[in-house]
Amino acid sequence: TTQFCFDADPVINWADSLIESGINIPIHIGVAGPAKLQTLIKFSIACGVGPSLKVLQKRAKDVKKLLLPFDPNDFLETLATHKKEHPSFNISNIHFFPLGGINANATWIKNTINNK
Repeated sequence: TTQFCFDADPVINWADSLIESGINIPIHIGVAGPAKLQTLIKFSIACGVGPSLKVLQKRAKDVKKLLLPFDPNDFLETLATHKKEHPSFNISNIHFFPLGGINANATWIKNTINNK
């Protein structure tokens, strides 16, 4: 299991490096659910998720993204694409940290499933 993350590329690189090192165990990835950017920054600081703060800081510089709540669509789509292209990819599950509230997270999951 990992802490929550916002950028899929370092997660993919880390998981791939485990396989290359002969460690082929299932990995469960922690994903921040939909939340306001300010909320994500607060939790990132509290949890010591330093590298992820850089992703949030880049997002904060884009005014349009600053006004919209964060959702994990891009993160999850990147992981799914990598898994499809590399079936032996060892990320087997995800779990959500409902930082924006359990109801918002559950609604986002329901809407995402219904829109696919």
